[in-house]
Amino acid sequence: MKTYNEKRDFSKTKEPKEVPLKKKNGEERIFVIQKHDASNLHYDFRLEIDNTLKSWSIPKGPSTDPSVKRMAIPTEDHPMAYASFEGVIPQGEYGGGTVMIWDTGTIESNKHDEDGNIISLEESFKSGSIEVILHGKKLTGNFNLVEMKGGKMKGNWLLMKQDDAEADARRNPVSTQSKSVVSGRTLKQIEQEESEKEN
Repeated sequence: MKTYNEKRDFSKTKEPKEVPLKKKNGEERIFVIQKHDASNLHYDFRLEIDNTLKSWSIPKGPSTDPSVKRMAIPTEDHPMAYASFEGVIPQGEYGGGTVMIWDTGTIESNKHDEDGNIISLEESFKSGSIEVILHGKKLTGNFNLVEMKGGKMKGNWLLMKQDDAEADARRNPVSTQSKSVVSGRTLKQIEQEESEKEN
């Protein structure tokens, strides 16, 4: 979390500081996808792994079409409290721009070993191959995140929807579902309302 803290001036940004959170036994893990209108509009895909939010930037956003592979660029770990952050990061600060909670929900690992046992998300992340079931408001079903091990794109990952009952090549949630699942606001509304609070 050191990288996260070093990149931010918490006297200027309302982003949450790192606060250790203890999970209760049996408490479900979460995910959040934040639409982020910074220097480039993108979607931040975050999974709760090892008591932090492992994070990837997805320039084109997630797809529900199994034939589509989305580039997922790893970014620094974020604190768990970041899952509830929606607002405006001041211009001039790292990631300056508007942040929306585009989708959120719970997750479970769907990766199995040779004996059919579930492999933990921690082990999956370390191996560079995550299979996860999303129980979100916009995205549901099986998704894979796979790290590219060679070539020009080495170190980046790919996000792919698996061909299951929730797959839909005709659906395009990035363009058709543009409001926050928490506040029901668009990016412009978030920006306007936050600006009014400051004035």
